[in-house]
Amino acid sequence: MGAISLPDQRLKNHNHHQITEEIEGLIRVYADGHVDRMPVMPHVPCMATKADVVVHCRDAPIDNRTRVWARVYAPPADRSEQKPLPLLVYFHGGGFCVGSASWACYHEFLARLSSVAGCVVVSVNYRLAPEHRLPAAFDDGVTALKWVRQGGSSNESWWRSRCDFTRVFVGGDSAGACVAYNAHARHGAVPCLKGLVLIQPFFGGEARTPSEKCYAHQPMSALKLSASDAYWRLALPAGASRDHPWCNPLAKAAAVVSVRVPAVFVGVAEIDVLRDRNVEFCNAMRRAGVAVTQVVSAGVGHAFQVLHNSQLSELRTHELVLHVKDFIMNR
Repeated sequence: MGAISLPDQRLKNHNHHQITEEIEGLIRVYADGHVDRMPVMPHVPCMATKADVVVHCRDAPIDNRTRVWARVYAPPADRSEQKPLPLLVYFHGGGFCVGSASWACYHEFLARLSSVAGCVVVSVNYRLAPEHRLPAAFDDGVTALKWVRQGGSSNESWWRSRCDFTRVFVGGDSAGACVAYNAHARHGAVPCLKGLVLIQPFFGGEARTPSEKCYAHQPMSALKLSASDAYWRLALPAGASRDHPWCNPLAKAAAVVSVRVPAVFVGVAEIDVLRDRNVEFCNAMRRAGVAVTQVVSAGVGHAFQVLHNSQLSELRTHELVLHVKDFIMNR
């Protein structure tokens, strides 16, 4: 989806609202602050899983004030195997501006991940920009991590009793991976954190990378460079550049070192504007002494694992899920 940034002389009017920012087919922002989000993806209830995916799933409130909530997935209990399960706290993508834990694409992906990897997944629904600019999503991430650490609310024993709280992972894809990274950094040490699971983490910067230049308009990738820039304009504090540390964790040489984590999984899509930034992030984490598992999915673009926008996407998604499973089960 491409971004349309409209100069003053070309501002459109719709119901007497001037459009100031638009990411085609996804979101339209007006000068008076009104936001329209297009219904590009259906929202589904907990029980809507495919026949070959068997998981228990329920929604749970996290913070009634901010309306942050979670969708929790757990494989069915096996009476012959009572071993507690690792826990993955996951944040969805969408450029900080769109997306939901109830979107069908995320529901399907995370139900499958929970089933195949044999882990409990807490999928967090956080506040969106531009109504709630960063650090709102990061703060919601911190709230979610605290909620999980406390075992959820009083009626969450159905999944809490299944968890091994000595094996906690924090992750997400695209903007959700950025939320995971920054929420962990803001929260400080997550007790018993074994690693971060970052799938195509949405980072940026003012200087263009080769992959940003090469894949700026790649039809096989969900993220165009113009849309990436627009998301950051809508999500960062007003007036901030893309070298803000929330966008570019490598803008300051020592910044990445301050995030204490024993291991990081980074999923990279080969045909993605973010590819080079993801690889640079991996290299920086290695220099900081972090054990990095870097997996490059060949021939696919951004968000392939949820949008299935190429012939290879189903195969690469299956491979990605198995890589994440290995990363979690070996820690």
